[in-house]
Amino acid sequence: EVQLVESGGGLVQPGGSLRLSCVGSGFTFSDHWMYWVRQAPGKKQEWVSTIAHEYGTTYYADSVKGRFTISRDNARNTVYLQMNDLKPEDTAVYYCVKDAPPVVPRSQGTQVTVSS
Repeated sequence: EVQLVESGGGLVQPGGSLRLSCVGSGFTFSDHWMYWVRQAPGKKQEWVSTIAHEYGTTYYADSVKGRFTISRDNARNTVYLQMNDLKPEDTAVYYCVKDAPPVVPRSQGTQVTVSS
């Protein structure tokens, strides 16, 4: 059974940082591109970032480019999202997914709230 478990969210002030983690199991993690998406209340799911399975090529939405960094550790079946200079508009539930978005997340996600 495919499982993805996110962690690392929380409440942070504008300009702050968080590092999200997502551990995958039930599939060959190193064979898959991995994605972070986010869902804010009343808004459509938004793709945030992608990391390829080989060579770690990365892609970012314009809204997070220069502030967020995606990375992966295939030995730990884990994908990360380092989020710096957080803004109130980054507030959302963040999900990692193994299929290209838009996709219905299989996991619970992790809540990120940016507020003073």
